[in-house]
Amino acid sequence: MSEAAVIDAPRPRLWGYSLFGGLLAMAGLPIYIHAPFFYVETYAVSLAALGTVLFVLRGLDFVQDPALGWLAARLSAMRGLAVAVAASLMAGAMVMLFAIPPLFAPLIWFALALTVLFSCYSFLTICFYATGVARGDRLGASGHVYLAGWRETGALLGVCLAAASPVALEAVTPVPFTGFALGFVLITALAVWAMRQEWPRFRAAPETEGLSLRDVFRDPTARRLLIIALVNATPVAITSTLFLFYAESVLQAEGMEGVLLILLFLSAAVSAPFWARLARRTGAKTALLTGMVLAAVSFAFVTLLGPGDLALFALICVISGAGIGADLTLLPAIFSRRLAELSPEAAKGFGLWAFVTKATLALAALMVFPPLQFVGFEAGTENSATAIQTLILLYAALPSVLKLLAIALLALTPLKES
Repeated sequence: MSEAAVIDAPRPRLWGYSLFGGLLAMAGLPIYIHAPFFYVETYAVSLAALGTVLFVLRGLDFVQDPALGWLAARLSAMRGLAVAVAASLMAGAMVMLFAIPPLFAPLIWFALALTVLFSCYSFLTICFYATGVARGDRLGASGHVYLAGWRETGALLGVCLAAASPVALEAVTPVPFTGFALGFVLITALAVWAMRQEWPRFRAAPETEGLSLRDVFRDPTARRLLIIALVNATPVAITSTLFLFYAESVLQAEGMEGVLLILLFLSAAVSAPFWARLARRTGAKTALLTGMVLAAVSFAFVTLLGPGDLALFALICVISGAGIGADLTLLPAIFSRRLAELSPEAAKGFGLWAFVTKATLALAALMVFPPLQFVGFEAGTENSATAIQTLILLYAALPSVLKLLAIALLALTPLKES
């Protein structure tokens, strides 16, 4: 199918991918921005304990997410109903996490809420991206990148909304996180409705043999892409996990956290269509490498900032956010295309993708919270110079090093440039 045919492909349902992608994004990355900070500030849970819980829960995912991929494949004939049930449970878990005071030990309450939330998040991610593989194939040669432009733009806007809304709601309600959770319930209902016709339309035929986990691991390209995804997403997970702590204790942002978060993720969202177009012209790998280098170079300057450097940090947010837009748009598209080449039914393959996505967030918590606890860092109080310097190194230097490693891995990976 020609490029013109791709552009002229039916669009009315593609906005549903944007909305559902936004829903999943609201349940993913922003939880690692808000939940640790919320439970430290509100219930005095220790940073080290939170980091340990987040990492242990990812051990459950190691077994669970591939099994959810198998389940998603088996339920493909009734995917719409399965999605509706999982989405309802995920919305309930969000209310439990932020809107209902813990009925027992806050750390256990936190762990239970996140277990339900992220189990449903994984299942929905698997179903969503597997359906996207079939939809992308129907859009032609560049269909996966084209669909990714819609899907990931919506996802990035969802991150913007979820990252900034609790801060913005503080001006109108004494319980901003309750408002955030209830808003999430509403968006869940809208997203499920928007995608209701896509689940039965774009799925593999019942007789199609789906990918096994062994098939994915045996394929050198798919295996390398999973490794790149793990290394490349960890810097974003680290900076997201520490953002509110950094803004409060280093920049002394004084209520500007929401604006800065919006700048970062809105820049990523605005850039997503640009990266999709660039990928169709120059190749997805070339475009992705360009974005990764832009993000790495710009964010390295954060190590030089200090109290009051809000304008410079805002500029870095805009530039690095644009680079992150390439990551979040093109890497899933490249992986989708590779899975489509291996099998029409890719649910199990996206079970691994869902695991990698959440593993980065857990790794981030384990890498940063125990060291901060060790040097005596405490949110909302005066901290020693050692604690502040440790926070800066973890927030800016560590992600930059990991990003350079991801760039090297991708540069050495042979991919079709189309």
